[in-house]
Amino acid sequence: MIIKKPSIFIYTNEPDSAALKETCAGIEEEGLFFELKEMEKSALDELAWHAANDSMLGSGIGIRGNHIALQMRGLDKGYNIQSYQNPTKEQCRKLGANSARAIKKLAFKE
Repeated sequence: MIIKKPSIFIYTNEPDSAALKETCAGIEEEGLFFELKEMEKSALDELAWHAANDSMLGSGIGIRGNHIALQMRGLDKGYNIQSYQNPTKEQCRKLGANSARAIKKLAFKE
């Protein structure tokens, strides 16, 4: 029997390696798990929306190149909680942490 851990899904399309690394670090700092998946879809909003809807926790992140977005299940595609173009390392880490904080019902890091 294979048991999957409840995880935040991160769907990517040719992601910036530094943005991906910092985003994952932000999730880990909050004590949650994540799963990475390279997708053929190219639109950032689509990546984030599918990640949120596929995740058991309802929180998903899309990363396409140097663009990143946080989405929650139940929101319409394109209505991201947070998104950045050319984010700094700090913004990526905070976005990752905030994806976990949304699940834990804690205030977001600013």
